[in-house]
Amino acid sequence: MNAAITKAFFAATDAKTQSEILASIAKHYGISKSEALEEVTDDEAESLLDYLTGSIRTATSLLMKRHGIA
Repeated sequence: MNAAITKAFFAATDAKTQSEILASIAKHYGISKSEALEEVTDDEAESLLDYLTGSIRTATSLLMKRHGIA
């Protein structure tokens, strides 16, 4: 369920937004952006917001709400 929500959100956002979110996750967990994408779109993934901290978490939450994805 969370993976489907994340995929729908990424489909509704531009490449720059996706890149910034994945870069934040990658930096936090010490992994690559491609590994971060795999993690957040895995069938057993947590909510995308659970992988984020600070202002990018807040911004992502607001964007998800704006796109009707929450």
